[in-house]
Amino acid sequence: MARRPLPRILSTGGAQFARGRQLARTAADSATDVLHPLITLTRGLRRLASAGRRRWAATPKDRRGPLLFLIASLVLAVALVPYGPPLAAIALMAAAAWLGRDRTPAADGADASRAERLRSLYEALVPSFSTADDPAPLYAHGGEWGNAFPVYEFDTGGRVSHLVIRYPAYFPDGEPDARVRVEHLLTAKAGREREYRFDWDEEANQLTVAVLAPLPTDITAQPFVTAPGETVLGLTDPSRVQRTLPLTHATEQRDVPPVVWRTGVRSTEPHLLVVGQPGSGTSTLLRSVVLQALRHGDVLIAEGGGTGEYACLTGRDGVLAVESGLAGVLTGLEWAATETERRLIAANRARQAGDPPPDDTKRPLWVVVDRPSLFTHLAAADDHKDPQALLQVPLRHGRAANVTVVVAEQFDSADTLSDAVRQHTRARVVLGPATGAQLEAVLGAPPHTTPPAHVPPGRGYARLGSGPVLRLQVPATPDPYDDSADAAGREAVLSLLPPRSTPADTRPDLRKPDTPRAEPEKEPGEGRGPEKTLRAEPVGAVEAMAAEGP
Repeated sequence: MARRPLPRILSTGGAQFARGRQLARTAADSATDVLHPLITLTRGLRRLASAGRRRWAATPKDRRGPLLFLIASLVLAVALVPYGPPLAAIALMAAAAWLGRDRTPAADGADASRAERLRSLYEALVPSFSTADDPAPLYAHGGEWGNAFPVYEFDTGGRVSHLVIRYPAYFPDGEPDARVRVEHLLTAKAGREREYRFDWDEEANQLTVAVLAPLPTDITAQPFVTAPGETVLGLTDPSRVQRTLPLTHATEQRDVPPVVWRTGVRSTEPHLLVVGQPGSGTSTLLRSVVLQALRHGDVLIAEGGGTGEYACLTGRDGVLAVESGLAGVLTGLEWAATETERRLIAANRARQAGDPPPDDTKRPLWVVVDRPSLFTHLAAADDHKDPQALLQVPLRHGRAANVTVVVAEQFDSADTLSDAVRQHTRARVVLGPATGAQLEAVLGAPPHTTPPAHVPPGRGYARLGSGPVLRLQVPATPDPYDDSADAAGREAVLSLLPPRSTPADTRPDLRKPDTPRAEPEKEPGEGRGPEKTLRAEPVGAVEAMAAEGP
């Protein structure tokens, strides 16, 4: 049986389809060539707008008003200058054309390595950002990474420094576990030794990855420009706080964003807990806090390390005692508890009489305890009362009595902290290397940045109450008696120490609460401050005050 020939349209259809595809491709290329200037200008304007948004987000809020005024002044000046608007439009188009030029990585050299880095990131994100039933997947093995990474920047070393990642709408970006998986993956592919900030825009389905510049480690202790009741814990990123402080470094002065902790009767975070690894800088932070507290208040120090980290403060004005033995610590903390109750009673009686609080209750009292777990162990071995139990009254009623408690402990002994310390220390600081689980356990929330594996001393995170988690770098405050410390830092600490006008044999003895505190000699005609005594009401005075009634 003879075969019938195929119709002509079927026999020549493949060639016609091929010619049609070629014509369509040629037409698209021609249109691209014709519209290339418009595409370039549009791309440049988009990049200018993105750069403006990043600059606005990085500007501290206290500087945004002057910046808006400057921009408005420039716009007004351009509008008033002859031919100003056309010249400004020409300059804008020129800048957009320059930024919107084609910067597609070439096939050789450094651009090829950068393209390979982006392709590697794209392939690594495919399992996280794709599903089998997606009809038009944005992420697929062997796909085009240009659609997923609309904005990217590299540093001088050829590594990613800024990246905007588009992801599909079905990705569960509201689940912390899903976010953490993507963040860990990007950290591993982009470089583990750097610190990244991840900003998730759930409405636009975009993830912005930015490499954070390291915080300065060359800022030493110095008199900070703060109000009474404000304590500078350290430095942080400029985009995370609303103020800056003028700090001096060598011969130059710079404005640095601080982490300011507010204490006193109006504070919502009256007590501080510092947790870190050995050598992470917890004692450095406590020394910095003590030097700032001595400007307006009195300090009682209990040192559990036994290394003499606070020996430079012994006998200084405002330092009630520096105790390192169990007996002295128990006596000092017992006095702090009774002094807190005495202040509460005095303030309550003054309010009932319609009088202002007494002067001896206004001066802040700071109780600084470094490593209380060691005292807890010694007290249990000698069948004594746990010193942390004596902190319950200052922690619970310290805000009303103008008493502030600062506790520092290491991670390996953090489980020995009492419930009172955990519940009433709403200001938290973590120093040194720590995992995400450790940070969340202490701070109550995970940080928005990836904690690096190796950090300098004094580097960590801080969170004040329910606020955001901030990066923190503690000012260098070394022990001035440590010969191995930096000479400039030691001199800076020595210059901040109060004078030692109280001899060691005449300092107030906390073992005798009824002994009045010795005060320095006053010059003739000099005003004498309010009388401060160390007398204390018996333990349980808070209950007696409550029984008195209004």
